[in-house]
Amino acid sequence: MAVVAFPPHVMALSKVQRLYDACDLVFASPGAAPTLGEIRWLQKILDGVEAADVGIDDGEKPASSSSDDDELSPKSGHLHSARAFTRITYVHIYQCDDFSMGVFCFPAGATLPLHDHPEMVVLSKLLYGSVRVRSYDWVAAPPSAAARKCGLARVVAADEVRSAPCEASVLFPRSGGNLHAFTAVTPCAILDVLTPPYSEEHGRPSTYFADIPIPSLPGFAFLEETDLPEDFTVAGAPYLGPELTVDMDDDDDDYDDYSE
Repeated sequence: MAVVAFPPHVMALSKVQRLYDACDLVFASPGAAPTLGEIRWLQKILDGVEAADVGIDDGEKPASSSSDDDELSPKSGHLHSARAFTRITYVHIYQCDDFSMGVFCFPAGATLPLHDHPEMVVLSKLLYGSVRVRSYDWVAAPPSAAARKCGLARVVAADEVRSAPCEASVLFPRSGGNLHAFTAVTPCAILDVLTPPYSEEHGRPSTYFADIPIPSLPGFAFLEETDLPEDFTVAGAPYLGPELTVDMDDDDDDYDDYSE
């Protein structure tokens, strides 16, 4: 599929609507994997999204909901305050069988443990703040889901600090850091697009790992499946950004995996 610029009437839509429309166009083609060109197109769209565009006030500039076009304004007339997130919180925007859109919001010091994205492409945009990233790719084919997962992994990012504004990133099923962990250096938020989304039913569960350095093999680590800490939780928060018009044929699936 050729990737083209949005026409003028589409550019008048909210940024989150443009992102949804582009994802629906790229990811809803049955049996067609997205091309690298399409992924780069989506990255450029993500690059233009700011916290206020998804209903979050990052405190960097005055939030405004006085747009003449109601479609571009937060649907509730106010925004989530970044300062109000006292634990990891997931703001669900949209999910169907083909892709999901949502924002992880972190208070300073919070950690999302090392986890994988089986057979998934993930596009991420750091909306504000700074985050420390640790990521890996499996050296061999991903372990079978039938057994407890473990194996040798290559380091992609070793405690790399990323600060907004920065370009959107992308990871693939076997490259780009498919297994990663985040620790918030400052309060921060990450907008994620996942295709396809997590699904226990379809063999795409979210699995967590412990990583064990190998002193004799720099740049590699041994990863072993582990349970989440008992006190780890992710809260849920409503999406307060502009109204999203979606394809009525799509199903907005349950997203309880991300919230209490």
